[in-house]
Amino acid sequence: MSQSVDASRISELKEVVGLALTLARTAGASQAEADASLQRGLSATVRLGQIDTIEYHRDRGLAVTLYFGQAKGSASTADLRPEAVREIVQKAAAIARHTAADEFAGLADPEALAHDVPDLDLYHPWDLAPEQAITLARDCEAAGLESDARLKNSDGASVNTHSGVRVYGNSHGFLQGYPSTSHSISCALVAQEGEQMQRDYWHSIARRAQGLEDAAAIGRHAGRRAVQRLGARRLSTRRAAVLFAPELARGIYGHFIGAIRGASQYRRASFLLDAAGQQIFPAFLDIVERPHLPQALASSPFDAEGVTTRDRELVRAGVLQGYVLGSYSARKLGLQTTGNAGGIHNLLLAAACAGASQNSASFEQLLGLMGQGLYVTELMGQGVNGVTGDYSRGASGFWVENGAIAYPVHELTIAGNLRQMLRAIVAIGTDVDMQGAIRTGSLLIEDMTIAGE
Repeated sequence: MSQSVDASRISELKEVVGLALTLARTAGASQAEADASLQRGLSATVRLGQIDTIEYHRDRGLAVTLYFGQAKGSASTADLRPEAVREIVQKAAAIARHTAADEFAGLADPEALAHDVPDLDLYHPWDLAPEQAITLARDCEAAGLESDARLKNSDGASVNTHSGVRVYGNSHGFLQGYPSTSHSISCALVAQEGEQMQRDYWHSIARRAQGLEDAAAIGRHAGRRAVQRLGARRLSTRRAAVLFAPELARGIYGHFIGAIRGASQYRRASFLLDAAGQQIFPAFLDIVERPHLPQALASSPFDAEGVTTRDRELVRAGVLQGYVLGSYSARKLGLQTTGNAGGIHNLLLAAACAGASQNSASFEQLLGLMGQGLYVTELMGQGVNGVTGDYSRGASGFWVENGAIAYPVHELTIAGNLRQMLRAIVAIGTDVDMQGAIRTGSLLIEDMTIAGE
């Protein structure tokens, strides 16, 4: 096989997947699916101007699943040669023959599969030599360190580029693939004043290198964030409004998505159990899924089972419209797949899709609306219970007085219950973070427990 990773490799991977499906049929499988991929990347990190790491990434893989009736067997390999494909199919068949039947197992229904595969403009390779990556990382870090005399140290700056091709096929006749790329620049700096040191970072990620923030600007932003945290104080324990920065707000919605996934529902392990049709958010909030946004980081023409992805209203006027399902979980629940096997595809919150409203405001307006409370810029720990919804995490950020940032704070714990937190959302910022599968601005929650001194 050639060394490049681009659309030209799709035909080669289709041959690999096609061979696996043919061998599965020969082995007596009633259904089969196979997923083949090629990945290639470069990562360079510098620290204090010195090269820390340079890494090339080159991976390939094939995953095969065979069904004998409703008994399932899966196996995978990093070797795409025909003899390796033959061996992995035999292993999957052997596993299936010793597996108990599951009445809900099987491929996605044929009518749900993607018949048209749109070009979502996801492939934009970056012809980046290691020397260029190192120079960019150095420029990023240097710009940050030079921006303020209090920036004394660095955890490094990194530049990454990645390209990949994926092909999925199954015995229903589906066989499609597409290439994609992602690139990123990041920097983490340490500020010091007296005996106190504070660390912070910034990053940018995009499908196109031209879509990345300027490297020097990333370094300066990381430095500014670190310096702003100097002089951090502790707070006494209290209850107050909490404003989450956009990159942290995404995590709150991520917990919501986890609770409405099919597996959480059929396992009866969700704080939003059987919640479809219920008021989960305030009435002003809508959440929509837009899988086909050009160049978006979570765009995909079909899901991990080949099911077509479609625009969808997940939450309308605060009411949950349905769950996030693949074929297996849908069958377990007596529902239809939503094309979310493998994850969600570009969730847009009210501020991202509806523009300004009385509950959608700029960051400065959100501070004014909050008046007094905690602006959270960092979260630590994993204190989230997806079954009960109990939420407790370490936090740091800034205390807000009279609608303006007053001083930095740290060594805090914020706590609440996710179901109550979702209903207590006051407003969503227009400062939308585009760098993930969930696009949201800052998130203002009316009231949470803040544990400090």
